[in-house]
Amino acid sequence: MNPCGPVPARGGQRYVRRVQNHDLLPQVRALRAGGRSPKEIARILGVTPAVAARLVRAAARAQPPAEPVVAGCWISAAWSTGLAVGDHPGWPPGDGKAGGGAGLVSVLVARRHRYGKVSVCGYLADVYCLGVKNAMGPKVMDEHLLSRHVREYFSGYAGTPLEAPIELAREVVYGSIEYARRLGFEPHGDFAAAAGHLGPWTGPSTITFGNEGKPCYVSGPYDDPRRVTKTLDRTIGSGNYDFLLGGPVNA
Repeated sequence: MNPCGPVPARGGQRYVRRVQNHDLLPQVRALRAGGRSPKEIARILGVTPAVAARLVRAAARAQPPAEPVVAGCWISAAWSTGLAVGDHPGWPPGDGKAGGGAGLVSVLVARRHRYGKVSVCGYLADVYCLGVKNAMGPKVMDEHLLSRHVREYFSGYAGTPLEAPIELAREVVYGSIEYARRLGFEPHGDFAAAAGHLGPWTGPSTITFGNEGKPCYVSGPYDDPRRVTKTLDRTIGSGNYDFLLGGPVNA
C-alpha cells in the first residue's frame, strides 16, 4: 500500500495539466499582445516550448476576430423626420426639407476588406412601421469606386447623404426592427446576410420610432396593404395607426 495515498491515473494527470494550461490563456493573450514570441512565453510561464505553442494557438482560437474597420457610413438626409431622437451631439441633424419617401431611411456601411477593396452593405428601413424592408450586400468593390456607389445608392432621395457614425446606423436599423416586431413585422430575409456590417447592438434604442410617436403605415409599390393593415389591427387595434398611400423610393 502506498502510505501517501493513491497514485493518480495517467489520464487524471493529463486532465489536471489541461485545466492548469487553460488557466494560463489570459496571460498568453496579454503576452502575445505585448509582442512576446512563443519561446519567450514558454520561458516566462515556465512551460515547455511545445506547451507554449499549443497555448498560443488556443488563445488565437478563443480570441474573437477583430471587426473590420469602418471605411464609411452614410444615411439619407431626412432620416430624423417625424422621429424623437434625443440629445446625441455626434449625430448629424436631419434635413427635414429633403424628400425621398415618408418614413423611409436608407443606410450604407462600408468596411475595409483587403488589397484596396471595401465591403459594402445597405439597408432600407421603414422607421414609421415595417422596419427593414430591404437589404443589400455584402458587396465587395474597389475602394476608389465607393464614392460613386454612395451617389447611386442614395439617388432616389433629395439632398446629399449625410456621413454618420456607425452607432447611428445601428440605432436606426436595429431600432426600427425592434419597433416593427412589436407591431408584428419581421425584417426582410436579406437582412441576415448584411447584419454583420453594423456590428453588435444591445438596445433598447434611444430613438422614438413612428411618425411623431404613432405607427404610420405608408404603402409601397411592393407591399400587400391588406396583409399589413390586418396585422396592425391584430397587434395594436384599428384606429391606433395611420395609413397613407405612398410612392416608390429607389434605394
